[in-house]
Parts: sequence; C-alpha cells; structure tokens
Amino acid sequence: MPSLKSKTLFITGASRGIGKAIALRAARDGANIVVAAKTATADPRLPGTIHSAAEEIVAAGGQALAVVVDVRDEAQVRSAVDAAVERFGGIDILVNNASAIHLETVERTPMKRYDLMFEINARGSYLCAQACLPYLEKAANPHILTLSPPLDMNPKWFARHAAYTTSKYAMSMLSRGLAEELRGRGIASNSLWPRTVIATSALRIAAPDVAGQARLPTIMADAAWHILTRPSRELTGQLLIDEQVLRDTGVTDFEPYLVTPGVEPLIDFFVEP
Repeated sequence: MPSLKSKTLFITGASRGIGKAIALRAARDGANIVVAAKTATADPRLPGTIHSAAEEIVAAGGQALAVVVDVRDEAQVRSAVDAAVERFGGIDILVNNASAIHLETVERTPMKRYDLMFEINARGSYLCAQACLPYLEKAANPHILTLSPPLDMNPKWFARHAAYTTSKYAMSMLSRGLAEELRGRGIASNSLWPRTVIATSALRIAAPDVAGQARLPTIMADAAWHILTRPSRELTGQLLIDEQVLRDTGVTDFEPYLVTPGVEPLIDFFVEP
C-alpha cells in the first residue's frame, strides 16, 4: 500500500483550508509536516493558526513544525526550509498552496491587489520551489504539487478577473516548466485543481450560500495523496483535476465529499461543466 510515512512535506498556507486538509491526510500515514503560513495568532473571522494546525497534525499521527512564513519574503522562506531540514533531515515534497484572490475586473483591481496576487501566487511558488530544490534532489520520491488550474485560453476566464486568472495561470506555467526542467533529475511537478467549489473557511465567510453547494477540502486532500504517493518519474507535467484523479483510482461515489448531502456542487472557475 502506498504511504507518505516518514516523508517530509513543506506545505505553504497549511494553517487552514485545503492546505491543512492535505497535511492531515499525510499525517494519517505518519508524515512530517512543515506548516508554513502567516497566521500565528487567531483571527475570529478565520479559525486556525499554524500552531492549532500543528496540534491537529500530531493528533492525526504525524509530526509537525509550525513556522511563520510569508511566501513573499525570501529570507523567511529560506529560514523555514533550513528549519525543516534541521528538524526532519530533508524535504521530500513541496505543496505550493498559499494563494491570494481578488475577483474583479482590471478597472476595479488596484495595483496593491494585483501585486499581492502575483507576489504570493506566482513569485511565492517560484521562490519556494527554488529554496526546496537542493533537498528535493536528495529525496527518494520527490514531488512538487502546485494548487493551480488547467490552462484554458477561453476569453471567459479572463473577462471578469484578468489579474487573478493570469496570476493563477502563471503558477500552472511554472509547474509545467519545473516538470520539464527537473524531469531528468526525477523530481515530479504537477498541478491540482478542484472540479467544484471547495468549502474553505474563507468561502464560508465570504459566500455562505455558495458554501452549501460545495465539496469538502478532503476531496483535494485525497487527490493530492494519490498524486504524491505515485513514483515521481511516472507522473509529472500534468495539470490535474481532483475528481478525475480519484476516478482514475476507482472512486465512483463522491457523496461523502458533499457539504450538503444530495446537493449538486457548483463547478469551480477554470473548469468546463
């Protein structure tokens, strides 16, 4: 049976949401998780900190290292990588999960928001990959998994939020680029995106009605697990969708992933119905 036991995962934005779900799924195997996120003190609007996530990871059966990391800050990222290596002896997997979102037109997207999305989404993913590479090269089955969408040039994905779309597509293009650059070294690089809306804490606050027509973050965690336990030389350069990943492993019942039993979930951005 494939397992992430004793593997060390460096997960950005792992204090809540999809990042934490991926961490908890790996922890059930006995993995080591580096919780690399900004939230060190509780926010009453968005539950979860790096410390509470670490406690849940340990309770689930893993080991955890909570590190305050703003992926825009090169010094913080490199310091966190050093701390991970000192604690766990290396890094086997990087999950680029941290992301910023602003769903507005060009006219309504101030440069501050534009810069934030590109600094976190594109530059942050690039920086984390670069910082982790020396240790991924030494790993037995190294993977980079980036939470970014399939590349679809249909104008509808750009019309309403061009800045957000291009920042997320930049992550996917980086994912593809890393796959080709690192193929000869046996380091896999893939992207994963949800077919439907995922009920994260942020979504429950911003759009509670929509959250009821969503799937739980566990579907992304289960899909990520199947990707990260595959031999790295066999699966790389793919822009994957969570539901298809699970269908390919034989899953046919997606009812357990629904927030509201019996309610068909909404299709997410960048995915055709």
